[in-house]
Amino acid sequence: MDFLDSDLFRWVVLPFLIFAARIVDVSIGTIRIVFVSRGHKAVAPLLGFIEVIIWLLAIGQIMRNLSNVACYIAYGGGFAAGTYIGLLIEEKLAIGTLLVRIITRREADGLIRELRDLGYGVTTIPATGSSGRVDVIYTIIKRGSLGSVIEKIERFNPKAFYSIENVQSVREGVFPSPVPKPAGLFHAIGRLRKGK
Repeated sequence: MDFLDSDLFRWVVLPFLIFAARIVDVSIGTIRIVFVSRGHKAVAPLLGFIEVIIWLLAIGQIMRNLSNVACYIAYGGGFAAGTYIGLLIEEKLAIGTLLVRIITRREADGLIRELRDLGYGVTTIPATGSSGRVDVIYTIIKRGSLGSVIEKIERFNPKAFYSIENVQSVREGVFPSPVPKPAGLFHAIGRLRKGK
Protein backbone atom coordinates (compact mmCIF):
# COMPACT_ATOMS: atom_id res chain seq x y z
CA MET A 1 0.00 0.00 0.00
CA ASP A 2 1.41 3.37 -1.03
CA PHE A 3 1.95 5.90 1.82
CA LEU A 4 0.12 8.66 -0.12
CA ASP A 5 -2.98 6.44 -0.22
CA SER A 6 -2.81 5.45 3.45
CA ASP A 7 -5.24 6.66 6.11
CA LEU A 8 -2.32 8.14 8.06
CA PHE A 9 -1.47 10.44 5.14
CA ARG A 10 -5.08 11.37 4.31
CA TRP A 11 -6.24 12.08 7.88
CA VAL A 12 -3.06 13.31 9.62
CA VAL A 13 -0.18 14.28 7.31
CA LEU A 14 -2.21 16.02 4.58
CA PRO A 15 -4.32 18.11 7.01
CA PHE A 16 -1.13 19.08 8.86
CA LEU A 17 0.51 20.20 5.61
CA ILE A 18 -2.57 22.25 4.69
CA PHE A 19 -2.61 23.76 8.19
CA ALA A 20 1.09 24.70 7.93
CA ALA A 21 0.68 26.13 4.42
CA ARG A 22 -2.21 28.32 5.55
CA ILE A 23 -0.22 29.61 8.52
CA VAL A 24 2.61 30.60 6.18
CA ASP A 25 0.46 32.17 3.44
CA VAL A 26 -1.83 34.10 5.81
CA SER A 27 1.14 35.34 7.84
CA ILE A 28 2.79 36.54 4.64
CA GLY A 29 -0.50 38.17 3.60
CA THR A 30 -0.77 40.04 6.89
CA ILE A 31 2.80 41.31 6.58
CA ARG A 32 2.19 42.21 2.91
CA ILE A 33 -0.77 44.39 3.89
CA VAL A 34 1.39 46.13 6.48
CA PHE A 35 4.08 46.79 3.86
CA VAL A 36 1.45 48.19 1.46
CA SER A 37 0.02 50.49 4.15
CA ARG A 38 3.53 51.73 5.00
CA GLY A 39 4.35 52.46 1.35
CA HIS A 40 6.98 49.74 0.80
CA LYS A 41 6.26 49.19 -2.89
CA ALA A 42 9.16 46.88 -3.71
CA VAL A 43 8.60 44.20 -1.05
CA ALA A 44 4.78 43.92 -1.16
CA PRO A 45 4.48 42.40 -4.69
CA LEU A 46 7.12 39.76 -3.94
CA LEU A 47 5.30 38.76 -0.75
CA GLY A 48 2.02 38.67 -2.70
CA PHE A 49 3.54 36.31 -5.27
CA ILE A 50 4.77 33.89 -2.58
CA GLU A 51 1.47 34.14 -0.71
CA VAL A 52 -0.62 33.20 -3.77
CA ILE A 53 1.63 30.28 -4.75
CA ILE A 54 1.31 28.76 -1.28
CA TRP A 55 -2.46 29.40 -1.26
CA LEU A 56 -2.83 27.66 -4.64
CA LEU A 57 -0.99 24.60 -3.31
CA ALA A 58 -3.22 24.46 -0.23
CA ILE A 59 -6.51 24.98 -2.09
CA GLY A 60 -5.44 22.46 -4.71
CA GLN A 61 -5.17 19.80 -2.00
CA ILE A 62 -8.60 20.76 -0.65
CA MET A 63 -10.14 20.36 -4.12
CA ARG A 64 -8.54 16.93 -4.54
CA ASN A 65 -9.84 15.79 -1.15
CA LEU A 66 -13.38 17.19 -1.00
CA SER A 67 -14.60 14.33 1.17
CA ASN A 68 -11.90 14.83 3.82
CA VAL A 69 -13.37 16.92 6.66
CA ALA A 70 -9.98 17.06 8.42
CA CYS A 71 -8.62 19.10 5.49
CA TYR A 72 -11.40 21.69 5.92
CA ILE A 73 -10.71 21.98 9.64
CA ALA A 74 -6.96 22.28 8.96
CA TYR A 75 -7.61 24.97 6.33
CA GLY A 76 -9.75 27.08 8.70
CA GLY A 77 -7.43 26.50 11.66
CA GLY A 78 -4.40 27.48 9.58
CA PHE A 79 -6.13 30.70 8.53
CA ALA A 80 -6.89 31.62 12.16
CA ALA A 81 -3.40 30.72 13.39
CA GLY A 82 -1.79 32.50 10.42
CA THR A 83 -3.68 35.70 11.19
CA TYR A 84 -2.49 35.63 14.79
CA ILE A 85 1.10 34.74 13.90
CA GLY A 86 1.19 37.39 11.16
CA LEU A 87 0.18 40.05 13.69
CA LEU A 88 2.87 38.85 16.11
CA ILE A 89 5.49 39.02 13.35
CA GLU A 90 4.32 42.49 12.32
CA GLU A 91 4.60 43.63 15.93
CA LYS A 92 8.16 42.28 16.17
CA LEU A 93 9.21 43.86 12.86
CA ALA A 94 8.05 47.27 14.15
CA ILE A 95 7.95 48.74 10.64
CA GLY A 96 6.89 52.30 10.08
CA THR A 97 6.46 55.66 11.70
CA LEU A 98 3.93 56.76 14.30
CA LEU A 99 2.45 60.04 15.46
CA VAL A 100 2.08 60.20 19.23
CA ARG A 101 -0.28 62.89 20.51
CA ILE A 102 -0.15 63.56 24.25
CA ILE A 103 -2.66 65.74 26.12
CA THR A 104 -1.81 66.54 29.72
CA ARG A 105 -2.98 68.99 32.37
CA ARG A 106 0.36 68.80 34.18
CA GLU A 107 3.15 71.17 33.21
CA ALA A 108 4.82 69.27 30.37
CA ASP A 109 8.31 70.85 30.35
CA GLY A 110 9.89 67.80 32.00
CA LEU A 111 8.42 65.35 29.50
CA ILE A 112 9.28 67.59 26.54
CA ARG A 113 12.86 67.95 27.76
CA GLU A 114 13.19 64.19 28.28
CA LEU A 115 11.87 63.39 24.79
CA ARG A 116 14.14 66.00 23.20
CA ASP A 117 17.15 64.69 25.16
CA LEU A 118 16.45 61.29 23.59
CA GLY A 119 16.59 62.91 20.14
CA TYR A 120 12.87 63.11 19.31
CA GLY A 121 11.40 66.14 17.64
CA VAL A 122 8.64 67.54 19.84
CA THR A 123 6.00 70.14 19.03
CA THR A 124 3.86 71.51 21.84
CA ILE A 125 0.73 73.63 21.74
CA PRO A 126 -1.07 75.21 24.70
CA ALA A 127 -4.78 74.40 24.46
CA THR A 128 -8.02 74.30 26.40
CA GLY A 129 -9.70 71.00 27.15
CA SER A 130 -13.03 70.14 28.81
CA SER A 131 -11.52 70.68 32.24
CA GLY A 132 -9.32 73.70 31.57
CA ARG A 133 -5.81 74.43 30.31
CA VAL A 134 -3.82 71.53 28.78
CA ASP A 135 -0.64 71.02 26.79
CA VAL A 136 -0.87 69.11 23.50
CA ILE A 137 2.41 67.46 22.59
CA TYR A 138 3.14 65.92 19.20
CA THR A 139 6.08 63.70 18.36
CA ILE A 140 6.82 61.47 15.37
CA ILE A 141 8.66 58.28 16.29
CA LYS A 142 9.83 55.05 14.74
CA ARG A 143 7.46 52.21 15.61
CA GLY A 144 10.22 50.30 17.41
CA SER A 145 10.54 53.16 19.93
CA LEU A 146 6.88 53.14 20.97
CA GLY A 147 7.38 51.13 24.17
CA SER A 148 10.05 53.45 25.57
CA VAL A 149 8.05 56.59 24.67
CA ILE A 150 4.88 55.24 26.35
CA GLU A 151 6.93 54.33 29.42
CA LYS A 152 8.20 57.94 29.61
CA ILE A 153 4.68 59.36 29.21
CA GLU A 154 3.24 57.12 31.93
CA ARG A 155 6.14 57.84 34.28
CA PHE A 156 5.65 61.57 33.73
CA ASN A 157 1.87 61.48 34.16
CA PRO A 158 0.00 58.16 34.54
CA LYS A 159 -3.28 60.00 33.79
CA ALA A 160 -2.08 61.69 30.59
CA PHE A 161 -4.24 61.06 27.54
CA TYR A 162 -2.31 59.90 24.49
CA SER A 163 -3.23 58.58 21.08
CA ILE A 164 -1.10 56.84 18.47
CA GLU A 165 -1.60 56.94 14.70
CA ASN A 166 0.21 55.35 11.79
CA VAL A 167 1.98 57.81 9.51
CA GLN A 168 2.34 56.76 5.88
CA SER A 169 5.20 59.07 5.00
CA VAL A 170 7.34 61.72 6.65
CA ARG A 171 9.37 64.49 5.07
CA GLU A 172 12.01 66.14 7.23
CA GLY A 173 11.88 65.73 10.97
CA VAL A 174 13.99 65.06 14.02
CA PHE A 175 14.67 61.47 15.00
CA PRO A 176 17.18 59.90 17.37
CA SER A 177 20.42 58.88 15.69
CA PRO A 178 20.45 55.17 14.85
CA VAL A 179 22.41 53.09 17.32
CA PRO A 180 25.63 51.97 15.61
CA LYS A 181 25.78 48.23 15.10
CA PRO A 182 28.77 46.45 16.64
CA ALA A 183 31.55 45.82 14.18
CA GLY A 184 31.48 42.38 12.66
CA LEU A 185 34.38 39.94 12.71
CA PHE A 186 35.52 40.83 9.17
CA HIS A 187 35.40 44.58 9.92
CA ALA A 188 37.49 44.07 13.08
CA ILE A 189 40.05 41.94 11.19
CA GLY A 190 40.29 44.62 8.47
CA ARG A 191 40.98 47.31 11.06
CA LEU A 192 43.67 45.15 12.68
CA ARG A 193 45.39 44.63 9.31
CA LYS A 194 45.35 48.38 8.59
CA GLY A 195 46.99 49.00 11.95
CA LYS A 196 50.03 46.90 11.02
